[in-house]
Amino acid sequence: MEVYLVRHGIAAQRGTYADDEKRPLVNKGRDKTTKVAESLLATGVKFDLILSSPLVRAYQTAEILQQTGLSQTLNTFSPLKPNGNIEHWLEWLQQWQFHNPDCTLALVGHQPDLGNWAETLVWGTVKGQLVLKKAGIIGLKLPHIGTPICRSKLFLLTSPKWMI
Repeated sequence: MEVYLVRHGIAAQRGTYADDEKRPLVNKGRDKTTKVAESLLATGVKFDLILSSPLVRAYQTAEILQQTGLSQTLNTFSPLKPNGNIEHWLEWLQQWQFHNPDCTLALVGHQPDLGNWAETLVWGTVKGQLVLKKAGIIGLKLPHIGTPICRSKLFLLTSPKWMI
């Protein structure tokens, strides 16, 4: 199973919205995210499912991935909110993977959480070393059975400037 961790695109400045969860992508963020999505599509990547943080900027990023043709299916997933718990996703993953062992997932969320999740899956602990730029991507290969913690392999870590 492959999992792509995608950070949301460039959003409105922090503090410009009373409710930070409602901060949308700015035009530059939409454009850059669209180019990243088109680049992924050009390499043959397709997602069986996109799971997105329910925050507006992340969901808009996920919609761009979907509209570009990377997936037909998009769902919100609250553990992808800032400070989300990877354990909740791992519980969900166990059920999903049982029925979809060879699928490709995209998780759209926030930094530092996505970097921390990747470190947990690869090294078993958060080291604070993987930094994911806005509209950046981390690709992980997860094992088919058992826990993916310490058994996942990093195959992609890129910022958008290397993809567009």
